[in-house]
Amino acid sequence: MKMSSIVNTILRVFSLLLLSAPGWAQVDALLGADNARHLLNRTGFAASAADIAVFAKLSRADAADRLLKSFQPVATQSPPAWVNEPPIPPVRLRDMTTEQRQAEQRKNFERALELREWWFREMLTTSSPLTEKMTLFWHNHFATSQQKVRFTPLMYRQHVMLRRNALGNFGTMLREVARDPAMLIYLDGANSRKEQPNENFAREVMELFTLGEGHYSEQDIKEAARAFTGWSVDRDTGQFMFRRGIHDYGSKTVLGKSGNFEGDQVIDILLKKPETARFVTRKLWREFVSPVADEIQVARLAGDFRDSGYNIAKLMRAMLIADAFYAPDNRAALIKSPVEFVVGTLKQFDIDAPNLRPFVIASALLGQNVFSPPNVKGWPGGEAWINSATLLGRKQLIDRLFRNEDRMEMALRNMDEMAARNGDNPPPGREARQQRQMERQMGGIRWNLDKWADKFAGGIPNPGGMQDMTRVVLAVPPQNAPAAGDKPADWARQLVYDPVYQLK
Repeated sequence: MKMSSIVNTILRVFSLLLLSAPGWAQVDALLGADNARHLLNRTGFAASAADIAVFAKLSRADAADRLLKSFQPVATQSPPAWVNEPPIPPVRLRDMTTEQRQAEQRKNFERALELREWWFREMLTTSSPLTEKMTLFWHNHFATSQQKVRFTPLMYRQHVMLRRNALGNFGTMLREVARDPAMLIYLDGANSRKEQPNENFAREVMELFTLGEGHYSEQDIKEAARAFTGWSVDRDTGQFMFRRGIHDYGSKTVLGKSGNFEGDQVIDILLKKPETARFVTRKLWREFVSPVADEIQVARLAGDFRDSGYNIAKLMRAMLIADAFYAPDNRAALIKSPVEFVVGTLKQFDIDAPNLRPFVIASALLGQNVFSPPNVKGWPGGEAWINSATLLGRKQLIDRLFRNEDRMEMALRNMDEMAARNGDNPPPGREARQQRQMERQMGGIRWNLDKWADKFAGGIPNPGGMQDMTRVVLAVPPQNAPAAGDKPADWARQLVYDPVYQLK
C-alpha cells in the first residue's frame, strides 16, 4: 500500500474517532428547533418562532458566538431624567421638616418604581436578552437593596456598572463593586475607619462574592476589613472617595499572605484562589444549566475561567456549548423566576403593555422585587420561587391575561390576600389605593390572542400547528396536551396553565 493511502486511511479513522467522542459531533451539528428554543429561553425570556428558526440552522458554537456578540453594554431605553442628580447635602437633610422628609421618601418610592419599570421595558425590547439575564444574575450576586441605599440614582449607577461588566472581566467588575457607592452604603463600608473597621464588606466579598463559605477564617475577615478602611462616598456628589486619614496603613495577613495591603491587593489575593473561580462557575452553572452542579465539569470550566484571567464571555461560551447544557435531563429542570415568568409571558405572547407598573408589582408580589433583594445573599431562587402563595399568584396573573375581564376583581383580591400572607401588606392609605389602581391599569394592555395563535395554524386547527406552538411555549411536552380540535387560542390558554409553563 502506498504511503499516501496509508495516511488517508489513518486520517479517516482518526476523524471518525473524533466525531464519535462525547460532545464533538454535537458541537458542530446544527441545533434544530428544540435545541434552539432551549438555548434562547435559558439565555433570554421567551424565544419567538422566528428566532428559533434562525438559531435552528446554527451549530452550538455559532449560536453561542451570535448571542455573545449581541451583548449591549449600554441600555437602549433612555433612563429616567433624575439618574444623574446629586444627593441632598447632609446639612439640608438635617434642616428638613417632618413633612419635607416624608415628601422626600415618597419621591424616592416613586423613583424606585420608575427605575423598575425602566428595566422591565429594557428586558422586553432589547435585541440582546442575554445582556439582561447576565445583568440580572450579577444584580443578585452582588445584591444591594434600594430600601437601605435610599438614594435611587445610586441604584441606577450600580446597574449601569453591572451591565457594562456583565460579560466582561470578573476581576474588573469585583474591583468596581468594591468602590460602588450603593454597595458601600449597603454594607456599611462608607464609614469604616482604622479605629473601627466595619467587617460587612470583607465578610461578604469572601463568603458571597468570591470564595464561598468554609474557605476563610474570621481573622481573615478582620484583617481584610482593615484593608478597606477609608473607602467611602462623597456626600456632596455621591461618588466614590478614598479618605486617607481614616485608612489603616499597617501590615495585614489575609489568607496566608502578609503586607501593608489596601483593598485592591486583598482582591488580588481572592482572585488568585482557585475557590473563587469554582464558586462563580458553580453559581452560573446553577443559573443556566441545572440546579445541581456537575462538580467535575465545574472544576474544568473554573480552571479555564481562572486561566483566562476571569473572562466571563469565554466561560459562558464554554458552558453554552457543553453537552450538559443540552442534556435531556436538564430540560425543564429550572424554575422560572418571577421576572422571567412575568417578562417572558408578556414577550412570548406579544402583549403590548404601555404601563408596566402593574407587572413590576406583580413580580414583587411573586417574590422578586428588582433593586430590592431580600438580603445580602440575594434571592435563593430554585424551588424557593414556588410555594402555595406564589403559585396561586402566578395563576392569578395568567387568569388576568388569558381569561375574561370579569375575573379581574377576583384576581386582585387574591393578589392582596397573597401579599398579606407573605407579610408584604401594601402601604396604608393613599399608597395602598394607588397600588390597587396600578394593578387595575393592566386593563390598558393591548393584544390579540387569536391573532397571535393563528400564525401557528393558519387560522385552521391542526395537530402540526399545535405541536409547533407547544414547542415554542413549553420547554418539554405538556403534562396535558391540548386537543387538536380546539381553536389555536385555546391551545395557548391550555399551555400557559400547564405546570411545565413554570419551567425553563
